[in-house]
Amino acid sequence: MPLRITFVCTLIGLGLLAQAPNDDVKVDTPQARAVVATLQPHQSNPAHEHPMNRVLVFLGPGRLTLTNPAGKVEKLEFQAGDVRWSPAGAGNVSENTTDHPIQIVEIELKNAPPRPPMPATKLDPTVTDAKHYKVELENDQVRVLRVRYGAHEGGAKHEHILNRVVVNVTDQGNGKAGEVHLSGAMTHSEENTLDQPVERIAVELK
Repeated sequence: MPLRITFVCTLIGLGLLAQAPNDDVKVDTPQARAVVATLQPHQSNPAHEHPMNRVLVFLGPGRLTLTNPAGKVEKLEFQAGDVRWSPAGAGNVSENTTDHPIQIVEIELKNAPPRPPMPATKLDPTVTDAKHYKVELENDQVRVLRVRYGAHEGGAKHEHILNRVVVNVTDQGNGKAGEVHLSGAMTHSEENTLDQPVERIAVELK
């Protein structure tokens, strides 16, 4: 499968559609709240405060124009599966400059540090199944993994010890592209039973 280079960047207060009427809440736990936000073509969203740090996962290609409170304009382009870190704070005015709706999974993090040191496992997927599990970003609150399997490809046994919000970038054997769900601790091995590659993002909650 051709690999796409994904740029992970920090966006200061990206003003998206938090708690807007067209947001679809997928996960809401003491650790995190995940919503699918939709921005219609050429729609602008006013700046507003984001009290929590967030991980953003884009579900499709698109472009946004961001205007900060000082009037500085930034143009952002992204592809399906791109991941961004958005710290808490005042947001920008954002406009969808494409001719199609943009959907973004916004994972608001309630698990604010400091916390006790995290446990470790010898069966960490990035160690035992490094071919398929890659760290996209990591900080005090999350570790974000990009998971890719080729068609009919299997992987090594591994263990998940943290709760994680999973975002399907493509169709999976057990779900469609764009679906978001919460997974818990488990030890398992995986196989992609489909005739095409699969990709997903797993946001581990520390």
